[in-house]
Amino acid sequence: MIVSSLVVYPVKGCGGYSVTSRAVEPTGLRGDRMMMLVDEDGVFLSQRKVPEMAAIRPFLTDDALLHGGSAFPIITDGPRVPVVVHTWHGSGVDQGDEAAESFSHALKRSVRLVRTPPDIHRETTGETTGVVGYADGNALLVLSLSSLDGLNERILERGGDPVPMDRFRPNVVVSGWPEPHTEDRVRRAAIGDVELAYAKDCVRCAVPMVDQDTGLKSGPEPIRTLATYRRDPDGGVTFGMKAQVARTGTISVGDKVDVLEWRA
Repeated sequence: MIVSSLVVYPVKGCGGYSVTSRAVEPTGLRGDRMMMLVDEDGVFLSQRKVPEMAAIRPFLTDDALLHGGSAFPIITDGPRVPVVVHTWHGSGVDQGDEAAESFSHALKRSVRLVRTPPDIHRETTGETTGVVGYADGNALLVLSLSSLDGLNERILERGGDPVPMDRFRPNVVVSGWPEPHTEDRVRRAAIGDVELAYAKDCVRCAVPMVDQDTGLKSGPEPIRTLATYRRDPDGGVTFGMKAQVARTGTISVGDKVDVLEWRA
């Protein structure tokens, strides 16, 4: 069992990019979803209502965010603006008019780009708790290739088209587990010098029905097929495992995944 891919999403809801190695901090992969786009009321934007975000692929350097052919210096601290992520009310550091204009032009709506302030402390919920930036709920999303293969077999049996892994926007993809959804049973795992701990199963929204290349809705798959065998008792369907960081370090593609504890 090894890490087959790592993906960072520098701006919440926008497209991600693959890396071969990444530092892992208490909030997850370094730079992952530590920035987000908000409307005039400070409410976060997501692909649920703005699917076009999927086709926007900003890239993060040590001190700038690259987008639309421009490099916007990251403002690490400054005046705070109020922001909202679901039920969480917090603050963000506005990244300036030029960045706002670039993303507003791309999405054809007025938005501001904000970054987590250095003193953010947003606690998570789940079997293992921790901290997170602007992610929906937990630090990392872990998925396996076997889970995707099992899902696509069922989709094909129903006459649909298979979906790629990027529909589910994982951070860590594992290969080598023979059984689909093995990640659901993992409670603690060591990868490189990092240790991850299970937080909760990932209940999926409508985002997996968005084509991540075009930013267009292309449902009803994979949610339609997931609903036939992955229903959550509290509603919705599940696919993937949300994790918190029990020990920081670095994860690299090719690292062995050692499961330290399985679900009882």
